[in-house]
Amino acid sequence: MTTDQQRVLVSGSAGFIGGYVVEELLKRGYKVVGIDNYSKYGKVEKSYDDDPNYEFYEEDARNVDLMTKLLMDCDHFIAGAALIGGISYFHAYAYDLLATNERIMASECDAAIEAHQHGRLKKVTYLSSSMVFESTEHWPSKEGDERKVPPPLSSYGFQKLAVEYFAKAAWDQYQLPYTIVRPFNCVGIGEGRALGDVEIDSGNVKLAMSHVVPDIVQKIVKGQDPLHILGEGNQIRHYTYGGDLARGIVECMEQDAAYNQDFNISTPESTSVRELAEVIWKKIKGDAPLTLVSDPAYEYDVQKRVPDVTKAKEVLGFECTTSLDEMLDEVIPWVTQAVADGRL
Repeated sequence: MTTDQQRVLVSGSAGFIGGYVVEELLKRGYKVVGIDNYSKYGKVEKSYDDDPNYEFYEEDARNVDLMTKLLMDCDHFIAGAALIGGISYFHAYAYDLLATNERIMASECDAAIEAHQHGRLKKVTYLSSSMVFESTEHWPSKEGDERKVPPPLSSYGFQKLAVEYFAKAAWDQYQLPYTIVRPFNCVGIGEGRALGDVEIDSGNVKLAMSHVVPDIVQKIVKGQDPLHILGEGNQIRHYTYGGDLARGIVECMEQDAAYNQDFNISTPESTSVRELAEVIWKKIKGDAPLTLVSDPAYEYDVQKRVPDVTKAKEVLGFECTTSLDEMLDEVIPWVTQAVADGRL
């Protein structure tokens, strides 16, 4: 498609996934407007900060008037702003995750409805989460299951399901077109220590991320042996590269076939935490023997999260192609340097 003068607003543009999305949009020739209040990491520098096609506002997405003003002149809106963190966040900030994210969502939808009716806005692409499938008891999870399985137990998962209800309700009442995207377990670089993360002890290492890939890497880099993991390590995840997620999100935004549809965006590859730990250990420590110790698991540490990715492939022609090996070869040096610099 032509991107001449096409403008896209990305909320949460300084975030982990948001950063990858902005890079992908700029690469495709869009003009990008970013908004972020730096509430998660504090001020962060991004590679695209000085790009002439990138315009940034250090503001809060709960500011309806500002959001409306910015969206009036945009063709697309990728709604990614949210209070979000690793699994420790779900417990430490159970209420804030629900209340803050609902206010963000309502503000964004209010602004988008107005901009669709009276401005240029064509559609909103909403970032949901694999956590909408938190309570499922059958796998793989496919689009539509989120309304058939029991609701999520965590307030975070429940709020992400609410995002999808916002999307559909705004269409039902105001005919605001949407696409819902459900990313699965993003892996990549650029995620530092969040400002509000609660530190937890994991053996001799204090962690403030609770995202399993960087957590395991930093524990090994800091010399932890035996290596501590949450629970038995049988939890199944689909670790998906941030660059792949960004491509999928932008395809969902661009393609007519995605109009008023929802998509799981994920690698098709299942990996247990135990397997992940073994791969990372070998990459860092070579043939040194690995001993694992199980720390008590979290209440909402979903044991199995497996997506059906058929719809994205058949409808959009999209697949995530980056292997776990390739992701780790990028992430391990980044986390190692972050540890050396004292950022983790």
